[in-house]
Amino acid sequence: MAKTDCKKIDLALQGGGSHGALTWGVLDRLLEDERLEIDGISGTSAGAMNAVVVADGMHRGGRDGAREALHTFWSAVARAGRFSPIQRGIWDRLMGNDSLDHSLSYLFFENLTQLISPSRLNPLKINPLRKMVEAQVDFERVNACRKLKVFVTATNVRTGRARIFRQPELSVDMVMASACLPFMFEAVEIDGEAYWDGGYSGNPALYPLVDDQDCRDLVVVQINPLLRKKLPVSAREILNRVNEITFNSSLIKELRSIHLLHELIESEGLELESYRAMRLHLIHAEHEVEKMSASSKMNTEWRFLQRLHKQGRRWADQWLNDNFDAIGDHSTFDLDMLFQDAIRPVGKVDHAQAGKRRG
Repeated sequence: MAKTDCKKIDLALQGGGSHGALTWGVLDRLLEDERLEIDGISGTSAGAMNAVVVADGMHRGGRDGAREALHTFWSAVARAGRFSPIQRGIWDRLMGNDSLDHSLSYLFFENLTQLISPSRLNPLKINPLRKMVEAQVDFERVNACRKLKVFVTATNVRTGRARIFRQPELSVDMVMASACLPFMFEAVEIDGEAYWDGGYSGNPALYPLVDDQDCRDLVVVQINPLLRKKLPVSAREILNRVNEITFNSSLIKELRSIHLLHELIESEGLELESYRAMRLHLIHAEHEVEKMSASSKMNTEWRFLQRLHKQGRRWADQWLNDNFDAIGDHSTFDLDMLFQDAIRPVGKVDHAQAGKRRG
Protein backbone atom coordinates (compact mmCIF):
# COMPACT_ATOMS: atom_id res chain seq x y z
CA MET A 1 0.00 0.00 0.00
CA ALA A 2 1.34 3.44 -0.91
CA LYS A 3 2.28 5.66 2.00
CA THR A 4 -0.17 8.31 0.82
CA ASP A 5 -3.01 5.79 1.24
CA CYS A 6 -2.17 5.16 4.91
CA LYS A 7 -4.17 6.72 7.70
CA LYS A 8 -2.01 8.69 10.11
CA ILE A 9 -2.39 8.37 13.87
CA ASP A 10 -0.59 9.74 16.92
CA LEU A 11 -0.27 7.55 20.03
CA ALA A 12 -0.31 8.52 23.72
CA LEU A 13 1.11 5.73 25.88
CA GLN A 14 0.55 5.46 29.64
CA GLY A 15 3.06 4.13 32.11
CA GLY A 16 2.41 1.15 34.35
CA GLY A 17 5.49 -0.97 35.04
CA SER A 18 5.39 -4.41 33.48
CA HIS A 19 1.80 -3.70 32.38
CA GLY A 20 3.55 -1.76 29.64
CA ALA A 21 3.68 -5.15 27.91
CA LEU A 22 -0.03 -4.57 27.18
CA THR A 23 1.09 -1.54 25.17
CA TRP A 24 3.73 -3.68 23.49
CA GLY A 25 0.91 -5.89 22.23
CA VAL A 26 -1.10 -2.88 21.03
CA LEU A 27 1.91 -1.45 19.21
CA ASP A 28 2.75 -4.83 17.69
CA ARG A 29 -0.74 -5.07 16.17
CA LEU A 30 -0.85 -1.46 14.95
CA LEU A 31 2.60 -1.71 13.36
CA GLU A 32 1.50 -4.91 11.63
CA ASP A 33 -1.35 -3.05 9.89
CA GLU A 34 0.03 -1.39 6.75
CA ARG A 35 -3.11 0.74 6.45
CA LEU A 36 -1.80 2.80 9.38
CA GLU A 37 1.13 5.16 9.76
CA ILE A 38 2.23 6.16 13.28
CA ASP A 39 3.28 9.79 13.07
CA GLY A 40 4.14 10.56 16.69
CA ILE A 41 4.23 8.97 20.14
CA SER A 42 3.99 10.65 23.54
CA GLY A 43 4.96 8.31 26.35
CA THR A 44 5.49 8.26 30.10
CA SER A 45 7.50 5.74 32.13
CA ALA A 46 6.96 2.32 30.49
CA GLY A 47 5.16 4.19 27.69
CA ALA A 48 8.31 6.26 27.14
CA MET A 49 10.40 3.10 26.94
CA ASN A 50 8.05 1.61 24.38
CA ALA A 51 8.23 4.87 22.41
CA VAL A 52 12.03 5.06 22.16
CA VAL A 53 12.26 1.34 21.36
CA VAL A 54 9.83 1.81 18.47
CA ALA A 55 11.80 4.81 17.17
CA ASP A 56 15.09 2.87 17.39
CA GLY A 57 13.66 -0.12 15.54
CA MET A 58 11.80 2.08 13.03
CA HIS A 59 15.00 3.89 12.08
CA ARG A 60 16.81 0.57 11.63
CA GLY A 61 14.21 -1.43 9.76
CA GLY A 62 10.86 0.29 9.39
CA ARG A 63 7.73 -1.15 11.00
CA ASP A 64 9.12 -4.70 11.03
CA GLY A 65 12.28 -3.40 12.69
CA ALA A 66 10.13 -1.69 15.34
CA ARG A 67 8.17 -4.87 16.05
CA GLU A 68 11.40 -6.86 16.37
CA ALA A 69 12.92 -4.21 18.67
CA LEU A 70 9.89 -4.35 20.97
CA HIS A 71 10.09 -8.14 21.23
CA THR A 72 13.82 -7.96 21.97
CA PHE A 73 13.32 -5.24 24.58
CA TRP A 74 10.60 -7.05 26.54
CA SER A 75 12.58 -10.30 26.35
CA ALA A 76 15.47 -8.41 27.96
CA VAL A 77 13.10 -7.12 30.67
CA ALA A 78 12.16 -10.72 31.49
CA ARG A 79 15.80 -11.87 31.56
CA ALA A 80 16.80 -8.99 33.84
CA GLY A 81 13.85 -9.77 36.11
CA ARG A 82 15.17 -13.25 36.85
CA PHE A 83 17.89 -11.72 39.03
CA SER A 84 15.55 -9.45 40.97
CA PRO A 85 15.07 -10.29 44.66
CA ILE A 86 11.40 -9.38 44.22
CA GLN A 87 9.58 -12.46 42.93
CA ARG A 88 6.14 -14.02 43.28
CA GLY A 89 5.52 -15.78 46.56
CA ILE A 90 4.87 -19.50 46.93
CA TRP A 91 1.16 -18.95 47.59
CA ASP A 92 0.70 -16.86 44.44
CA ARG A 93 2.55 -19.46 42.38
CA LEU A 94 0.42 -22.29 43.78
CA MET A 95 -2.81 -20.34 43.15
CA GLY A 96 -1.74 -19.21 39.68
CA ASN A 97 -1.85 -15.52 40.65
CA ASP A 98 0.28 -13.08 38.69
CA SER A 99 0.38 -10.64 41.61
CA LEU A 100 3.08 -10.26 44.24
CA ASP A 101 0.58 -9.54 47.02
CA HIS A 102 1.87 -12.46 49.11
CA SER A 103 5.54 -12.13 48.22
CA LEU A 104 7.59 -11.59 51.38
CA SER A 105 10.39 -9.88 49.44
CA TYR A 106 7.93 -7.52 47.75
CA LEU A 107 6.16 -6.66 51.01
CA PHE A 108 9.47 -6.13 52.80
CA PHE A 109 10.82 -3.85 50.08
CA GLU A 110 7.53 -1.94 49.83
CA ASN A 111 7.56 -1.19 53.57
CA LEU A 112 11.25 -0.35 53.51
CA THR A 113 10.80 2.31 50.81
CA GLN A 114 8.20 4.02 53.01
CA LEU A 115 10.71 4.37 55.86
CA ILE A 116 14.08 4.99 54.21
CA SER A 117 14.82 7.47 51.44
CA PRO A 118 16.31 6.18 48.16
CA SER A 119 19.56 8.09 48.81
CA ARG A 120 20.12 6.04 51.97
CA LEU A 121 18.58 2.80 50.75
CA ASN A 122 20.59 2.85 47.53
CA PRO A 123 23.63 5.15 48.04
CA LEU A 124 25.44 3.70 45.01
CA LYS A 125 22.45 4.58 42.78
CA ILE A 126 22.31 1.09 41.31
CA ASN A 127 19.54 0.82 38.71
CA PRO A 128 19.48 -2.40 36.66
CA LEU A 129 16.67 -0.94 34.51
CA ARG A 130 18.97 1.84 33.32
CA LYS A 131 21.65 -0.63 32.25
CA MET A 132 19.06 -2.69 30.42
CA VAL A 133 17.67 0.35 28.54
CA GLU A 134 21.19 1.49 27.63
CA ALA A 135 21.94 -1.97 26.25
CA GLN A 136 18.72 -2.22 24.24
CA VAL A 137 18.20 1.31 22.88
CA ASP A 138 20.54 3.28 20.63
CA PHE A 139 19.61 6.89 21.33
CA GLU A 140 21.60 8.13 18.34
CA ARG A 141 19.17 6.18 16.15
CA VAL A 142 16.19 7.42 18.19
CA ASN A 143 17.24 11.02 17.66
CA ALA A 144 18.04 10.43 13.99
CA CYS A 145 14.64 8.83 13.32
CA ARG A 146 12.62 10.97 10.91
CA LYS A 147 9.79 8.47 10.53
CA LEU A 148 8.47 9.02 14.04
CA LYS A 149 8.26 11.95 16.47
CA VAL A 150 8.83 10.98 20.11
CA PHE A 151 7.87 12.94 23.24
CA VAL A 152 8.89 11.80 26.73
CA THR A 153 7.30 13.28 29.88
CA ALA A 154 8.95 13.73 33.29
CA THR A 155 7.87 15.75 36.34
CA ASN A 156 9.99 18.62 37.63
CA VAL A 157 10.33 17.96 41.37
CA ARG A 158 10.60 21.63 42.33
CA THR A 159 7.79 23.05 40.19
CA GLY A 160 5.52 19.98 39.90
CA ARG A 161 5.10 20.73 36.20
CA ALA A 162 5.60 18.39 33.28
CA ARG A 163 8.65 18.74 31.08
CA ILE A 164 8.49 17.29 27.60
CA PHE A 165 11.73 15.93 26.17
CA ARG A 166 11.91 15.35 22.42
CA GLN A 167 14.24 14.58 19.54
CA PRO A 168 17.00 15.31 18.72
CA GLU A 169 17.99 15.51 22.41
CA LEU A 170 16.49 12.35 23.88
CA SER A 171 18.78 10.36 26.19
CA VAL A 172 18.70 7.48 28.63
CA ASP A 173 18.61 10.04 31.48
CA MET A 174 15.35 11.48 30.15
CA VAL A 175 13.71 8.07 29.90
CA MET A 176 14.92 7.17 33.41
CA ALA A 177 13.53 10.48 34.68
CA SER A 178 10.18 9.62 33.11
CA ALA A 179 10.19 6.31 35.02
CA CYS A 180 11.66 7.53 38.32
CA LEU A 181 9.38 6.46 41.17
CA PRO A 182 10.43 8.71 44.08
CA PHE A 183 10.11 6.05 46.79
CA MET A 184 12.43 3.72 44.89
CA PHE A 185 15.02 5.93 43.19
CA GLU A 186 16.66 9.30 43.68
CA ALA A 187 15.42 12.03 41.36
CA VAL A 188 17.21 12.13 38.00
CA GLU A 189 19.06 15.39 37.41
CA ILE A 190 18.96 16.94 33.94
CA ASP A 191 20.32 20.42 33.19
CA GLY A 192 20.47 21.19 36.90
CA GLU A 193 16.85 20.23 37.59
CA ALA A 194 15.56 17.14 39.41
CA TYR A 195 12.85 14.96 37.83
CA TRP A 196 10.48 12.23 38.98
CA ASP A 197 8.07 9.93 37.16
CA GLY A 198 6.13 11.71 34.43
CA GLY A 199 2.90 10.05 35.57
CA TYR A 200 2.44 12.73 38.23
CA SER A 201 2.10 15.50 35.64
CA GLY A 202 1.31 13.83 32.31
CA ASN A 203 0.36 10.16 31.98
CA PRO A 204 0.82 10.59 29.11
CA ALA A 205 1.10 14.24 28.05
CA LEU A 206 -1.34 14.91 25.21
CA TYR A 207 -0.61 18.52 24.31
CA PRO A 208 2.55 17.83 22.21
CA LEU A 209 0.34 15.67 19.98
CA VAL A 210 -2.60 18.11 20.06
CA ASP A 211 -0.25 20.81 18.78
CA ASP A 212 1.00 18.52 16.01
CA GLN A 213 -0.57 19.79 12.78
CA ASP A 214 0.64 16.80 10.73
CA CYS A 215 -1.87 14.40 12.30
CA ARG A 216 -5.34 14.98 13.72
CA ASP A 217 -6.17 11.48 15.02
CA LEU A 218 -4.92 10.92 18.57
CA VAL A 219 -5.18 7.41 20.04
CA VAL A 220 -4.77 7.07 23.81
CA VAL A 221 -3.55 3.64 24.95
CA GLN A 222 -4.72 3.45 28.55
CA ILE A 223 -3.47 0.68 30.82
CA ASN A 224 -4.55 2.14 34.19
CA PRO A 225 -8.25 1.71 35.01
CA LEU A 226 -10.31 4.87 35.42
CA LEU A 227 -13.15 2.93 37.00
CA ARG A 228 -13.20 0.25 39.68
CA LYS A 229 -16.60 -1.19 40.47
CA LYS A 230 -15.43 -2.72 43.73
CA LEU A 231 -14.77 -0.25 46.52
CA PRO A 232 -11.32 -0.61 48.13
CA VAL A 233 -11.52 -1.89 51.69
CA SER A 234 -8.13 -3.15 52.82
CA ALA A 235 -5.17 -0.81 53.37
CA ARG A 236 -3.44 -2.24 50.29
CA GLU A 237 -6.52 -1.82 48.11
CA ILE A 238 -6.93 1.78 49.27
CA LEU A 239 -3.27 2.59 48.55
CA ASN A 240 -3.48 0.96 45.11
CA ARG A 241 -6.61 2.93 44.24
CA VAL A 242 -5.06 6.20 45.43
CA ASN A 243 -2.09 5.53 43.15
CA GLU A 244 -4.38 4.78 40.19
CA ILE A 245 -6.35 7.98 40.73
CA THR A 246 -3.13 9.98 41.09
CA PHE A 247 -1.61 8.62 37.89
CA ASN A 248 -4.85 9.06 35.91
CA SER A 249 -5.59 12.59 37.13
CA SER A 250 -3.23 14.35 34.72
CA LEU A 251 -4.74 12.49 31.76
CA ILE A 252 -8.26 13.36 32.86
CA LYS A 253 -7.31 17.04 33.22
CA GLU A 254 -5.90 17.16 29.70
CA LEU A 255 -8.93 15.38 28.27
CA ARG A 256 -11.15 17.83 30.14
CA SER A 257 -9.23 20.76 28.62
CA ILE A 258 -9.72 19.31 25.14
CA HIS A 259 -13.40 18.76 25.86
CA LEU A 260 -13.85 22.35 27.05
CA LEU A 261 -12.01 23.66 23.99
CA HIS A 262 -14.31 21.72 21.67
CA GLU A 263 -17.40 22.97 23.51
CA LEU A 264 -16.20 26.57 23.40
CA ILE A 265 -15.51 26.32 19.68
CA GLU A 266 -19.03 25.03 19.12
CA SER A 267 -20.83 27.38 21.51
CA GLU A 268 -19.02 30.53 20.36
CA GLY A 269 -18.73 29.60 16.68
CA LEU A 270 -14.95 30.02 16.76
CA GLU A 271 -12.97 29.25 13.64
CA LEU A 272 -10.16 27.20 15.15
CA GLU A 273 -10.17 24.54 12.48
CA SER A 274 -6.93 22.87 13.60
CA TYR A 275 -8.56 22.04 16.96
CA ARG A 276 -12.06 21.48 15.59
CA ALA A 277 -10.70 18.72 13.35
CA MET A 278 -8.89 16.86 16.14
CA ARG A 279 -10.27 13.36 16.61
CA LEU A 280 -9.80 11.34 19.80
CA HIS A 281 -9.75 7.57 20.17
CA LEU A 282 -9.15 5.17 23.08
CA ILE A 283 -7.71 1.67 23.18
CA HIS A 284 -8.49 0.12 26.54
CA ALA A 285 -10.22 -2.86 28.12
CA GLU A 286 -11.02 -1.61 31.59
CA HIS A 287 -12.80 -4.73 32.82
CA GLU A 288 -9.68 -6.81 32.09
CA VAL A 289 -7.20 -4.38 33.69
CA GLU A 290 -9.43 -4.03 36.74
CA LYS A 291 -8.85 -7.69 37.57
CA MET A 292 -5.07 -7.27 37.79
CA SER A 293 -3.44 -6.43 41.10
CA ALA A 294 -1.24 -3.32 41.21
CA SER A 295 1.62 -5.44 42.54
CA SER A 296 1.65 -7.40 39.27
CA LYS A 297 3.27 -4.30 37.71
CA MET A 298 6.46 -5.66 39.30
CA ASN A 299 6.04 -9.11 37.76
CA THR A 300 8.48 -9.46 34.85
CA GLU A 301 8.20 -13.20 34.24
CA TRP A 302 8.27 -13.93 30.51
CA ARG A 303 5.11 -16.01 30.72
CA PHE A 304 3.24 -13.06 32.25
CA LEU A 305 4.65 -10.52 29.77
CA GLN A 306 3.67 -12.76 26.84
CA ARG A 307 0.13 -13.01 28.18
CA LEU A 308 -0.11 -9.24 28.46
CA HIS A 309 1.27 -8.89 24.93
CA LYS A 310 -1.41 -11.17 23.55
CA GLN A 311 -4.06 -9.30 25.51
CA GLY A 312 -2.84 -5.97 24.11
CA ARG A 313 -2.94 -7.34 20.58
CA ARG A 314 -6.56 -8.40 21.12
CA TRP A 315 -7.45 -4.90 22.34
CA ALA A 316 -5.90 -3.31 19.25
CA ASP A 317 -7.42 -5.87 16.90
CA GLN A 318 -10.89 -5.28 18.31
CA TRP A 319 -10.42 -1.53 18.17
CA LEU A 320 -9.34 -1.68 14.53
CA ASN A 321 -12.30 -3.88 13.61
CA ASP A 322 -14.71 -1.47 15.28
CA ASN A 323 -13.17 1.88 14.48
CA PHE A 324 -10.79 1.83 11.51
CA ASP A 325 -13.28 3.57 9.22
CA ALA A 326 -13.64 6.39 11.75
CA ILE A 327 -9.95 7.30 11.59
CA GLY A 328 -9.68 10.52 9.64
CA ASP A 329 -13.44 11.11 9.91
CA HIS A 330 -14.64 11.41 13.50
CA SER A 331 -13.77 10.70 17.14
CA THR A 332 -14.64 7.34 18.70
CA PHE A 333 -13.85 8.41 22.28
CA ASP A 334 -16.97 10.04 23.72
CA LEU A 335 -15.77 12.91 25.91
CA ASP A 336 -19.35 14.10 26.39
CA MET A 337 -20.11 10.85 28.16
CA LEU A 338 -16.90 10.96 30.21
CA PHE A 339 -17.60 14.50 31.44
CA GLN A 340 -21.40 14.46 31.47
CA ASP A 341 -21.48 15.60 35.11
CA ALA A 342 -18.93 18.39 34.62
CA ILE A 343 -19.51 22.15 34.39
CA ARG A 344 -20.37 23.33 30.89
CA PRO A 345 -18.86 26.50 29.40
CA VAL A 346 -20.87 29.74 29.45
CA GLY A 347 -23.02 30.02 26.36
CA LYS A 348 -23.57 26.27 25.90
CA VAL A 349 -27.20 25.71 26.91
CA ASP A 350 -28.92 22.41 27.43
CA HIS A 351 -32.34 23.45 26.10
CA ALA A 352 -34.10 20.34 27.36
CA GLN A 353 -32.94 21.00 30.91
CA ALA A 354 -33.74 24.70 30.61
CA GLY A 355 -37.29 23.79 29.56
CA LYS A 356 -37.73 21.53 32.59
CA ARG A 357 -36.57 24.32 34.92
CA ARG A 358 -39.04 26.80 33.38
CA GLY A 359 -41.83 24.24 33.74
